[in-house]
Amino acid sequence: MTNNQEASPLLSPVEGLAGAIGHTPLIRLRRASEATGCTILGKAEFMQPGGSVKDRAGLGIIEDAERRGHLIPGEAGIVVEGTAGNTGIGLTLVANARGYKAIIVVPRTQSREKLDFLRMIGADLRLIDPAPLSSPGHYVHVSRRIAEELAAEGKRALWANQFGNLANGAVHEATTGPEIWAQTGGKLDAFTCACGTGGTLVGVAKALKARHPGIKIALADPMGSCLYSWVKTGTLHAEGNSITEGIGQGSAVPGNLEVGRAFIDDAIQVTDPEALEQVFDLQIHEGISIGGSAGVNVAAAIKLARQMGPGHTIATILCDGGARYQSKLFNPEFLRERGLPVPPWLA
Repeated sequence: MTNNQEASPLLSPVEGLAGAIGHTPLIRLRRASEATGCTILGKAEFMQPGGSVKDRAGLGIIEDAERRGHLIPGEAGIVVEGTAGNTGIGLTLVANARGYKAIIVVPRTQSREKLDFLRMIGADLRLIDPAPLSSPGHYVHVSRRIAEELAAEGKRALWANQFGNLANGAVHEATTGPEIWAQTGGKLDAFTCACGTGGTLVGVAKALKARHPGIKIALADPMGSCLYSWVKTGTLHAEGNSITEGIGQGSAVPGNLEVGRAFIDDAIQVTDPEALEQVFDLQIHEGISIGGSAGVNVAAAIKLARQMGPGHTIATILCDGGARYQSKLFNPEFLRERGLPVPPWLA
């Protein structure tokens, strides 16, 4: 920076972890933009302190609990959550910074890298067998019971409940959406992203629709999820399967998504090969390393751009980084076993 340049506010010191969450860059994705004649932008949430968009949810949920008196800064408290991994990471880091403990319930099928990271940052990690949402053994129900048992013992315990806790969507309405709007100078035609809890999609959609009612909002959905069908037909119908983690729902609509249905205009379905094509393409041609859910988002943005035609600006979320899935997305043996493409440089 030259002497006559003013310092950006983003270069000023921030207060602790909470101050470092948010304000991620919005990156123009060169090859996707050139292929469609549109401007396709990716919000670089992999640059969050905990490595994913779920840092925002972790902060929003815990701050909301503090405002409500469910957690009290400076006093012992326990945050309990069932998660595919990233929300658990965000919650654990924020809990550490606030002086709380975190108990995180995760299906043992999630990527080894996420599980190792949770252990590394001090989460009390509870691994369980995967189970459908209708089963009492599903990680959501297991985490709720743990929180209830702790409360019955007289401990101050918060069940984060990311799927139904509207503080999840609210933090994206307050931060992610306005950031995207400001970063595009208000020149934005559409937004798309996948849904795990619905918090990011609905929160961003509310913020953008408030500023531009005509903006198009599209849910991106992997195969094996019923949410594409829900948006398109109002019915819960799923076909196929996917290796993506933390997005899509097989048999139910999360509370955050259900309350925001009016803000969603369309849905786009993405296969694993389509998502992996974007993961590998961005990695080798643009130096941007993303995970599978971000691959779904970029593939959906490209499909949406082709539907809308050249000249439009479309934003999406780069949810987390590829290193979190090295043992899966970048493992030739794992990919070949499932008949999926292998990146040429690893073949």
